Amino acid sequence: MSTATRRSPLIDWTLVVPVVALVALVFSWGRDLPGFAVALVALCLAGAVLAAVHHAEVVAHRVGEPFGSLVLAVAVTVIEVALIVTLMADGGDKTASLARDTVFAAVMITCNGIVGISLLVGALRNRIAVFNPEGSGAALATVATLATLSLVLPTFTTSKPGPEFSTAQLTFAAVASLALYGLFVAVQTVRHRSYFLPVDTGQGPGADEDHAEPPTARAALVSLGLLLVALVAVVGDAKAVSPTIERAVAAAGLPQAVVGVIIALLVLLPETLAAVRAARRDRVQTSLNLAYGSAIASIGLTIPAIALASIWLSGPLLLGLGPIHMVLLALTVVVSALTIVPGRATLLQGGVHIVLLAAYLFLAVSP
Repeated sequence: MSTATRRSPLIDWTLVVPVVALVALVFSWGRDLPGFAVALVALCLAGAVLAAVHHAEVVAHRVGEPFGSLVLAVAVTVIEVALIVTLMADGGDKTASLARDTVFAAVMITCNGIVGISLLVGALRNRIAVFNPEGSGAALATVATLATLSLVLPTFTTSKPGPEFSTAQLTFAAVASLALYGLFVAVQTVRHRSYFLPVDTGQGPGADEDHAEPPTARAALVSLGLLLVALVAVVGDAKAVSPTIERAVAAAGLPQAVVGVIIALLVLLPETLAAVRAARRDRVQTSLNLAYGSAIASIGLTIPAIALASIWLSGPLLLGLGPIHMVLLALTVVVSALTIVPGRATLLQGGVHIVLLAAYLFLAVSP
């Protein structure tokens, strides 16, 4: 029986922690925090991540797949987009590359980190991780197209100097991103929903959970509300501790882009934990839905939001990737395609994706 059906979200810590984390966000917002306060906010952040995963599972068990993973991916991304726009509005020219750095970090973390860990966990349980190549392949193709249109082409366009889009080009990229995202959601949830459902291997606890009684509609609605509260707290508390992270990065002499990577890692923690727990229940397809769905939502919602915000944002908007990141993106797409096409993966494929993430993180620190 799943966590969602064993206990009510109204009587345990998963009700209290998101509210406490939100209170911590209110009292820490816009303040320069001392060391002990940063530690408390970080503790609240960790608790909010765990609570978000629990409530996402409650909602997912009620609505079923792939709607459950879609709820978590979209909720996290919408709040992340709001955070990016807020930081860009406050930061001026020094945040010109923030959207690019954050979106690319999200793509690398989801397509290599979440996918790699999920495949490792699934392969360790059953020797081979099994998933639907039709759905995962369609999601990967969407990620590759969105990333190329929004993050690679600005480096090569000539209408405007630097890795920037002109107004017309940015408008096209925004409309195309939003259209592709909408089309993907329609295919995932309506027209070809079966492509995104977990493969029934008849092994592991996941098989028994299919027959567990789902939570009531009231419990699911409460969990949905608490999920949103927890996610707001996750992103807000991550922003609250970001000045401390920035000072530590500067003191260590690391590139400024490292700050964006660290914040992206914190923001994507709920999806990572949810994906690992799904893989442990022999539901690798759910893990891939979370990974690729988050990458698609990150690009498909961020670029239109940034395009709209650019009307009042001052300063340049740098979207184009540099040579190192373009090589890593191309390698990620090729390796992911080779992983997805067979519909089965071993420890080796999971290890390859983890090495790609490690290479990205190392080069972010030492470009």
